[in-house]
Amino acid sequence: MFSYIDHLECTQCGQTFPHNQVSKVSDCCGKVLFARYDLPRLRREGSREVFAGREPNMWRFAELMPVTDPAQVVTLGEGGTPLLAATNLQKKLGLQSLFIKEEGLNPTGTFKARGISAAVSKAAELGITGFTMPSAGNAAGAAAAYCARAARPVQVFMPQDAPPANKKESVMAGSQLNLVDGLISDAGRLAVAVAAEQNLFDLSTLKEPYRAEGKKTMGLEIAMQLGWKMPDAIIYPTGGGTGIIGMYKGFQELLELGWIEGTPPKFIAVQPTGCQPIVKAFNEGAATAETWANAATLADGLRVPGPFADYLILQAIRETGGTALAIEDADMVEAMYEIATEEGIIACPEGAATLVGLKQLVQQGFLGADETIVLLNTGSGYKYLDLIRDRN
Repeated sequence: MFSYIDHLECTQCGQTFPHNQVSKVSDCCGKVLFARYDLPRLRREGSREVFAGREPNMWRFAELMPVTDPAQVVTLGEGGTPLLAATNLQKKLGLQSLFIKEEGLNPTGTFKARGISAAVSKAAELGITGFTMPSAGNAAGAAAAYCARAARPVQVFMPQDAPPANKKESVMAGSQLNLVDGLISDAGRLAVAVAAEQNLFDLSTLKEPYRAEGKKTMGLEIAMQLGWKMPDAIIYPTGGGTGIIGMYKGFQELLELGWIEGTPPKFIAVQPTGCQPIVKAFNEGAATAETWANAATLADGLRVPGPFADYLILQAIRETGGTALAIEDADMVEAMYEIATEEGIIACPEGAATLVGLKQLVQQGFLGADETIVLLNTGSGYKYLDLIRDRN
């Protein structure tokens, strides 16, 4: 059980770089770097059957993960989250096959655990001794936990109005918490500056190659949980968009390995009306997104006015025949109640946004009753209890 990682590749021009040295974005284009694996060799030597017998976390997919030395893996048991049949909601909406991928059961309560585990593990393998992390909230909490696990210091930067739970978990895990006046983009600029000044490694979304590899495992798990089949559609709450990018990459790798058949699912991005750069770019047919002015939403994970990997998000949506739509904050909160009432899942507002999007797409006829649809609940609603009011 070891990695088949072969090199890094610029997602803009295809130039390759070694994976055994510290990398951020591509030197050639300043764009996202993808980890590439020796898939022909893995196809000859490996089998998807081996995964079932391993520990049920994301590192069961070690061959398709970037860490070459198992001793360097920094884990809290992330991944292996259930794909729950949403039988009550599907009946209510007239659907035949609706699932919720319940990422709220990860360490630190969100899917951020996957990406941070992968990034910190590879960085540890390459000798990185300290980090910075800009975040709307949940990634900072995850970075604090995993850097504590790795016995490496981290400075986290988040907006002043980030959720209290994220501030507290960051402090509890021993990180240096820096609150910033502004948005995650402002936190990002400060994190990069501090990293350069103090010789730290910045873990910003998709400005290093490996957080996407952790998020990729959501797609690998979904395929495995569906009996090595892909769903017809995945509805994803889109801020930085690493999940869409990672899952699409994962499905493509499985197809190249011959471990699944068919075409990747339609990727559907849901954003709040107060911060919808991807929706606007998709509707205008643009290849990149303009920074969204005065970004505002109660779903902190979706308040990303200028996602760095906008071009890759839009590419994944278009190449899979997906779409992008914007919804109101109030509808998100209402959907938190509905998911909990119908399915017993305490979803975060970002995850609940996918149900709002689903209803619109079913009503429009974009999604059919016979399609297999997966909603991504990216985190636990227990971090957002301030949004819930007693209705008795």
